[in-house]
Amino acid sequence: MKTFIKLLIMIFLPLSVVAEEQSANTLASTMEVFVFPTEGQDSGQQSKDEASCYDWATTNTGSDPFDLAEQAESDEELAAAEKQAAESTGRGAGARGAVRGAAAGAIIGEIVDDDASDGAKIGAAAGVIRGRRQGRAANEQATEQAAQNAQGREEANEEDLENFKNAFSVCLEAKNYMVKY
Repeated sequence: MKTFIKLLIMIFLPLSVVAEEQSANTLASTMEVFVFPTEGQDSGQQSKDEASCYDWATTNTGSDPFDLAEQAESDEELAAAEKQAAESTGRGAGARGAVRGAAAGAIIGEIVDDDASDGAKIGAAAGVIRGRRQGRAANEQATEQAAQNAQGREEANEEDLENFKNAFSVCLEAKNYMVKY
């Protein structure tokens, strides 16, 4: 019995390693698409068929998954830069509000009781509060916009990749392969 088990292991273990190596080195596997021959095609024929279908899918969808991967990386960098810029939106709004409020308060104070300094103090305090609120609102809006832009780019990239995989799969299925992704 032990001899029989050892014999089975010696026969099937190398086959599973070879099959694993072949599937790990195919064009399809780099895109997380799994292709299985249904008509006994050898690995050389499968590689040719995958390359042919890759070219066909790239031409017909206008998308290349390797270009899409590079685009995704640059989109991530752009999203980080947009987020950083959004975080700085609204900075200094309190100080600007204080200056505007002080100016308006000074004018009102001068008109009401001929004392511009009291009006300027009150206007500056009100201006700081208003400026900070506006700054926070601008910051939140810019941050939300940056997040929406990043999400839109990511969804477009994913849709392009999905379209490519569909075209690639259809081509391979027409050549008698079973395709899963």
